[in-house]
Amino acid sequence: MAIRLLIIISVITFQALWGQNDTLYVASWNVENLFDTIDDPDKRDEEYTPEGRREWTDARLDIKLENLASVVDFMNGGKGPDLLAVQEVEHRHLLAKLEGKLKTTKNYRIVYAESPDNRGIDNALFYNTAQFDLIESQTIEVILPDKYPTRYILYAKLVVNSSAFLHVFVNHWPSRRGGQEKSEPNRVEAAKALKNFIDKNITRGSNIIIMGDFNDEPENNSVKEVLSAHEPCCSDSASLSPGELYNVASKRFKSGEGTYLYRGDWNMLDQILTSFAREKKGAVKYVCGSFEIVKPEFLIQSSGKYKGSALPTFGGRTYLGGYSDHYPVAAKFIYIEGGDIE
Repeated sequence: MAIRLLIIISVITFQALWGQNDTLYVASWNVENLFDTIDDPDKRDEEYTPEGRREWTDARLDIKLENLASVVDFMNGGKGPDLLAVQEVEHRHLLAKLEGKLKTTKNYRIVYAESPDNRGIDNALFYNTAQFDLIESQTIEVILPDKYPTRYILYAKLVVNSSAFLHVFVNHWPSRRGGQEKSEPNRVEAAKALKNFIDKNITRGSNIIIMGDFNDEPENNSVKEVLSAHEPCCSDSASLSPGELYNVASKRFKSGEGTYLYRGDWNMLDQILTSFAREKKGAVKYVCGSFEIVKPEFLIQSSGKYKGSALPTFGGRTYLGGYSDHYPVAAKFIYIEGGDIE
C-alpha cells in the first residue's frame, strides 16, 4: 500500500511539474522571393510581374502561397510553429495571405517592417497569440562598408505567457555575391550591428533567440567570432554561461548537413542561436538535440542535378512550381512558468 501511494504521489508531482512548462516550437525559413504581382516603382521587382521574365501571375503566386502553407502546417507534428521567422517577403499583405491558407488552429499575428533593400525582400515574424504578447518591435540598420542598402534586422520583444520577456531577432544578412571572401565584410557588419544592439539594450542573461538566413555558416567569422556563438555542450550544462550565445545548428553543420545546396556542397546558412537559460522560473530553455532541418518528403527534389535539395519555385528561369531553395530550420524550447517579468 505504501509503495502504491508513493507511485501515485510521484505521478501527480511529475504531472504538476510538467504542467508548469510549455514547449515552444520555433522555426525560421527563407521562403525565396515571395513577391506580389504588382510593379513597385521604388524596388527592382519587375521580373516578378505578369509581363516580367518570370511571368509572375496571380495564379503562380497562389500556388506559391499554398506550397509554403503546406510546409508550415507540416511543422511541429502538424500543429504549426509557435514562432516563425521568414525572410524574402516583399510586402506585409503577402504574409496575411499566407496566414489565410494555413490549416493550423493557431492564431498568429505578424511583425514586419519595410527595409531599404533594393529588391524589397524583407524579414518578418509570426507569433502565436496563445503563447506570446508583443511589447515592441524595432528595426536594426546595417550599414555596409560601401553604403549599399541592405535589409534591416527585425527585433521583437515578446512576453511569454504574461511572465517573462523573450527577445527575438530575425536576420537575412547580405548575400555571398562576388564570393564568400569578398562579401564577408558585409556580413561581419551585420553581426556587429546585431551585437551592438544586444549589448546596449538587453540585460545580460535575458532570454534571446536569434534566427534567419545568415548567408554565413556557424564557423564563419561573423557568427563564431563577432557574435561568439558556439555549439552548446548539452552533456555539461554547468559549462554554459547565461550571458553567452550558443548556435544550436552547429552539431548538424559539423556532421555535413545544410539547408542550401550550392554547387554540390551543403551550406548551413539558416541557423538558430540562443542564450543559455538555466532551470529557473521565467526561463526559455533550449531542448538539447531538438534542432532540425525541416524536410517533408514533398519538399525534397527526388531526381536530377539537385536531387536531395529543396524544390524551388524556379530552376534558373524554368518555372517548377515549387516552394523555396532553402529548407526551414526549427528547434524546441521549454518555457518554465512563474517568476517576475525580467
